[in-house]
Amino acid sequence: MIINANAKISSSQLIDIFESSGIHRPINDSLRMQRMLNNANIIYTAWIDDQVIGVARGFSDFSYCCFISDLAVKREYQHDGVGRALINKIRTDLGKNISLVLLAAPSAINYYPKIGFESVTDAFKIQRKV
Repeated sequence: MIINANAKISSSQLIDIFESSGIHRPINDSLRMQRMLNNANIIYTAWIDDQVIGVARGFSDFSYCCFISDLAVKREYQHDGVGRALINKIRTDLGKNISLVLLAAPSAINYYPKIGFESVTDAFKIQRKV
């Protein structure tokens, strides 16, 4: 497996990862999915040969914090350390002075502590409508 910080993926590849992973994203809106790729400034991908099997997508100021919007791994590669490898590569590249922040789906609450995240009680959000 190779983790790549510079590989470009298409919206159809992103949709395929989301569909396979079980993560809920607006996969039926390809224009929105393309904007999700175009406007993120952190996109790390995991590859086996020429197949993308995982993605970590987010935003960073490269100084203080990085928000991870998506961490998704194709179902057949889950439990193989792909998500951990994506997060570790981001952490290594950004450095230890930058906090990683994310919102976890209820089904992933138990996963994130296993890869080094701590639960916080002092976060707030305004939920999107669609």
